[in-house]
Amino acid sequence: MRILYGVVGEGMGHATRSRVVIEHLLSAGHQVRVVVSNRAHTFLTERLGERPGLRIDKIAGLHMLYADNRVKKLRSLVSNLEGARSGWIENLSAYQQHLGDYHPELVISDFESWSHAYARRHKVPVISLDNMQILNRCSHSRHASNNKCMDFRLARLAVKAKLPRCDHYLVTTFFAPPIRKKRTTLVPPILRPEVLAAKREPGEHVLVYQTADSNSALLPILQKLDLPFRIYGLNRDEVIGNCTLRAFSEQGFIDDLRTARGVIAGGGFSLMGEAVQLQVPMLCVPLEGQYEQQLNARYLDSLGYGDFVPELSQASVVEWLSKLPVYQAALNGHVPRDNQMLFDLLDELIDRVGQGERKINEVSAPSLTEPAV
Repeated sequence: MRILYGVVGEGMGHATRSRVVIEHLLSAGHQVRVVVSNRAHTFLTERLGERPGLRIDKIAGLHMLYADNRVKKLRSLVSNLEGARSGWIENLSAYQQHLGDYHPELVISDFESWSHAYARRHKVPVISLDNMQILNRCSHSRHASNNKCMDFRLARLAVKAKLPRCDHYLVTTFFAPPIRKKRTTLVPPILRPEVLAAKREPGEHVLVYQTADSNSALLPILQKLDLPFRIYGLNRDEVIGNCTLRAFSEQGFIDDLRTARGVIAGGGFSLMGEAVQLQVPMLCVPLEGQYEQQLNARYLDSLGYGDFVPELSQASVVEWLSKLPVYQAALNGHVPRDNQMLFDLLDELIDRVGQGERKINEVSAPSLTEPAV
C-alpha cells in the first residue's frame, strides 16, 4: 500500500517512535512517503534515509520557545507567525515535488496537520497515531486532569481541532483511562529496539533530561546534592563537580537510563514511557504551559511510579530520593510490553482500509482496553 506518513517535528519523541512504525511498514512491503519538520527531519533522514521504498521530505512546522522550564507562548506565537509565509511556500513546494506523482492510499499522522489536511482534501483514509489524543478521546478523573480548569479545556479543544474526524485513532499510553469516543484504541508506548533490548542494572547516578537548554536554575540545585548526576539537553560535554553534562547520544542516553537509580525530567511522554518500561522511578517537572505533560505526570504519580513537582528544588529532589524504594516496588509490578500489540492493530487497520472500510469503530486485535461502542 502507498502510505503518506506525517510526523510533527516539535520534540524528538514523535521522531523516535515514528522511526519504529515506519520500519515496520517498510518491512511489511508498503511504500512510505514521510513529511516531517524541524529536528525530526534530520533524525529520520540519518536513520532511515537509505531504506528502499521510503522517501522523506521536509516541510515547515510549528515550534515552541522555552526559558527556565516554561513555554514562552507569546514569543513562540510571534516566531511562528514570522515564519508563516516562507513555511507556506515550503509546504506548497513539498506538495508539488513530493506528492505530484504519488497518490497515497492511506495517511498516518503522528499529530501532524499537513498530512491530515492532504487526506481530508483528497478523501484519503487517515489514521491518527500519537499520545496527544488521550486528552480528547478519554475521560479523566478530576485528580488526574484538574478538568475544571481552563488549561485542561483549552488543551482538549486544541487536540480535538488538530486532527478531527480520522478513520481511527491509535493512542499510545502507559495508563488506561476510560475511552469516551468511538474509533479509539489504546496501545502501549512505542519503544525503540534499543530500549526493548536494554537490561535494567541500577547504579548510583541520577539521569537528568532537560528540554529547555536555557534553564539556568538547574545546575545550582543539583550541585548542592551529594550524588552524581548525568545531564542531557544542555548541548555540551562538560564535568562540573558532581554534574556530568553530556551531548546527545542515543545509545549513551539509553545506557544511562537503564543504569540510573532514577530519572528527573519534564513530562514528555516518550521518555516517561521508556522509564516505565525499564522500571526506572521518575521525578517529573512538567513544562509550565504544557498541559499534556502535566496530565502525564499526574498519572505517573497516581500509579506510584514516581512523583511530580511544579518547580525543581533541593528539597523536592531529596524527598523523591527518600521514596525511591516505594516507587521501585510499584514499577516492579508493571508488566513490560513490546510493540507487537501496536503492529497487530495497525496491520488490521491497514488491511481493512485496503478493503474499502472507513470510520472503523472497533478492532478485533487485542488492545489495552476495549473501545467504545
